[in-house]
Amino acid sequence: MADPKGFLNHGRELARSRPVEERVKDWNEVYVPGSLLPIISKQASRCMDCGIPFCHNGCPLGNLIPEWNDYAYREDWAAASERLHATNNFPEFTGRLCPAPCESACVLGINQPPVTIKNVEVSIIDKAWETGDVAPQIPERLSGKTVAVVGSGPAGLAAAQQLTRAGHTVAVYERADRIGGLLRYGIPEFKMEKRHINRRIEQMRAEGTRFRTGIEIGRDLKATDLKKRYDAVVLAVGATTARDLPVPGRELKGIYQAMEYLPLANKVQEGDYVTTPISAEGKHVVVIGGGDTGADCVGTAHRQGAASVTQLEIMPRPGEERHPTNQPWPTFPMLYKVTSAHEEGGERVYSVSTTHFEGDEDGNVQWLHLTEVEFIDGKLTQKPGTERKIPAQLVTLAMGFTGTDRENGLVEQFGLELDERGNIARDADFRTNVPGVFVAGDAGRGQSLIVWAIAEGRSAARGVDRALTGASELPAPIRPTDRALMV
Repeated sequence: MADPKGFLNHGRELARSRPVEERVKDWNEVYVPGSLLPIISKQASRCMDCGIPFCHNGCPLGNLIPEWNDYAYREDWAAASERLHATNNFPEFTGRLCPAPCESACVLGINQPPVTIKNVEVSIIDKAWETGDVAPQIPERLSGKTVAVVGSGPAGLAAAQQLTRAGHTVAVYERADRIGGLLRYGIPEFKMEKRHINRRIEQMRAEGTRFRTGIEIGRDLKATDLKKRYDAVVLAVGATTARDLPVPGRELKGIYQAMEYLPLANKVQEGDYVTTPISAEGKHVVVIGGGDTGADCVGTAHRQGAASVTQLEIMPRPGEERHPTNQPWPTFPMLYKVTSAHEEGGERVYSVSTTHFEGDEDGNVQWLHLTEVEFIDGKLTQKPGTERKIPAQLVTLAMGFTGTDRENGLVEQFGLELDERGNIARDADFRTNVPGVFVAGDAGRGQSLIVWAIAEGRSAARGVDRALTGASELPAPIRPTDRALMV
């Protein structure tokens, strides 16, 4: 145990953010560099080393949180990094992007602010990179088996790294021009600088993983041809079909899906554009959707110099404290969250629904008409007399995703079965109905968290390894029922 009295002697302290007026002028990460290390030992000491660590169950990866908290408290960074990597291939991604369900399950959180698990995690991995404790793990022997991984988001990268380390020859296919999936072209630079992806890719290359960019399976290469080339295929193509808003005026210029808007800002940071083709500069921006993707649009619009930013959410505003009956500990509660983007300004409007858009004579959107809504008999119903309009010269739709891409022909060419939600159907070993084809991440489970993507990538890799060799070389995946029993 770290410090038996740590949770009594030290309060919760988070990483410091840079001043708003400074950070909205650049695209660097919002936190003050180096602000965590001076405080992280004390923060890690708040871990109580519980008899039943519910944080394990809160994390889909089954992270060994009390163990690396103890090492972080003692500043044994090498040992902390080893324990962190035992269950998580990419803690620098999760430590920056995960909403931390582990903290919601922290036992200390019953009557105190929980341990800053996410901050401890990112401190460990950043220190590990700094000290050279993150090195390629090159397999001792090759199996002679080949695997194609389609998609280079967190699920695809985790599966690829695990399979490469097991000795298989792995090629990752990515339809974009750079590796990373939504990590690269969906997450803004101010949330995670892309240098973190780049150095992981170099580690994976050194281990033997091969990368093929600019190739879309189903269009540039037929799925049937891909299957012939490899002994197994892992589909980690995500759930990229965006939910649309079929209301009058949707066809007006200036209305975009979030994933049409955000990647262009990332491409500016990559040097592909001098200025983004879709800019919020000087415009009244409306973001429809109150989740993390919507917040990413808000922060991006601030940095592009928007005249105003309004974020709309159809659901009521969540509470600021968990409900003891509906969302009891250790479940992950739906709480009112203020992200770094919201700290930077803008207005958030809850319980409203868009009725239609209004444009000018040139077909450009100018106004968004909305009405308030309320639940009546379990259904969202418009409130009469609450209609109004707000200025909207750029609108982004961030309302989630409905399933995997069906337009490129991948699903049909493979002959894959889908479940009732439009996701690729699979069994408990992540096998699809097509022999030798597996699926992991959002493509199989639907839109979800980065920790679930990595966990599924690791588990799918073990299923592939078992199918190819008969006995897996990979650590057994930790399933939810197992985690509940861990002590």
